[in-house]
Amino acid sequence: MRQSNFKKLTLFFAGLVLLGSCNPNDPSELSRIETEILTNPNSFFYLDAKNYPAGNQELPIGIFDSGTGGLTVMDAIVNFDQFNNTDHSAVKQGDGQRDFNSERFIYLGDQANMPYGNYSREKNVPLLKEHIFKDVQFLMGNKYYPSASSKDFNTDKEPVKAIVIACNTATAYGKKDIENFLKRAGIQIKVIGVIDAAVRAAYENLTNPAEVSIGVMATAGTVSSNGYVQAINDLQGKDGAPEVFQQAGIGLAGAIDGDPDFISDTANNPQSGYKGPAADHPDARIDMKILNRYGFNWDDNEMLFDGKKSNPQHLQINSVPNYIRYHLVSLLEKIRKSAQPKPLQSIILGCTHYPFYLDLFKKKLETLYNYQENGRYIYRPLMAKKIELIDPARNTARELYSFLIQKNLFNTSHLSESEFYISVPNKSNKQIECETPGRFTYAYKYGRTASAIQQYVKRIPFCNEALGESIFNRLDKALPVTADLIHTFMDKKDSAE
Repeated sequence: MRQSNFKKLTLFFAGLVLLGSCNPNDPSELSRIETEILTNPNSFFYLDAKNYPAGNQELPIGIFDSGTGGLTVMDAIVNFDQFNNTDHSAVKQGDGQRDFNSERFIYLGDQANMPYGNYSREKNVPLLKEHIFKDVQFLMGNKYYPSASSKDFNTDKEPVKAIVIACNTATAYGKKDIENFLKRAGIQIKVIGVIDAAVRAAYENLTNPAEVSIGVMATAGTVSSNGYVQAINDLQGKDGAPEVFQQAGIGLAGAIDGDPDFISDTANNPQSGYKGPAADHPDARIDMKILNRYGFNWDDNEMLFDGKKSNPQHLQINSVPNYIRYHLVSLLEKIRKSAQPKPLQSIILGCTHYPFYLDLFKKKLETLYNYQENGRYIYRPLMAKKIELIDPARNTARELYSFLIQKNLFNTSHLSESEFYISVPNKSNKQIECETPGRFTYAYKYGRTASAIQQYVKRIPFCNEALGESIFNRLDKALPVTADLIHTFMDKKDSAE
């Protein structure tokens, strides 16, 4: 017992020494998870910061998101072609070769803990930040589990030379914290987030910023952070900035990823656990007075309700297209009801899941532009005829490439060596609470206490069991290049077993 206590005291004082070396002025700035990562060699999350190989050009680039939505960012990066690959000079039409063709990537989707946008709504931002730090630790560390049932982890994963936060909510709540953490740890790694990239892209399409509006469609967490509003004001200055209208896409990201809290393939009646927009939802109310304006598709159980369609009760949205219809109309209603509405010229798709359905957004905007009631256009006076839909991913790719130029960190590898990981509930942890084998209960997911450092999840290679056929079909159709990289990685893993 005395030896055990002595060992604990030794680790404690060693931690104090390392904390002081990280930031001698204010070691209290470190959160519990940061302290665990930097000071506890016995922790699963420990990272040897002193010997981290920052600046090694042969390392891969890390990308993380709360789920599979960040693959849209990765796909934009791997297909990016705006530079000459020989001398790295900018070329307007590209040189016909993918700019990142010689880079390797490690992707992490924290699907077990998604959607990240709900943590602020459930008043648990500290837990969200803990997840973000664990995502970063995974990318920088060497551990992963071969499968969800594996008891032991492998330690042959490589660290990364740069980190792309392919998640708007994680960028809004975590980017500065990550940068400060890396600075205190003495690790020089570039961190690139999607918000600044999106704002710069939006401004490229504005004719007169002070006379127009920008829409931001994002998760509830991103909206409540005001990350986009702050970035727009920082870029333009408040006086000359466009008016910004934000729409929290409650349920949309979850529906895209098939989260049963928001969508069901088998339901034909309203679901008791539904958490998407509804007539009595406090933050996402379906306004029954303007039901026609939403233009919902009522066929094939895409809307669930009791009673008759002419007077539906307990109305629930049950398809991705209907979620998009609801949130676009809700955004335009905010503009319509504003004191001095200015025409909407750009919409930032501030969630990496949304670009999967870019064509649906465009089609619905065209429908709303032409929508009339009693011979009067309801939304046309509030809209530019062609509204630019801004996907932050391309500007993120440009910023990443410019960083590689600046630091001379170009690899000599190949895209086909990229790796893909996903989080699943850690069934070895008896404290977790699941309603199905692969899914936390909603109350547990958002109600856990931050700083009770545990392995809630296992990070495992992409596999059919963790993702499901519908997601793979969507990836194959929407992101064929990235989907091929995923299948190549999975085939290698299968052949190695």
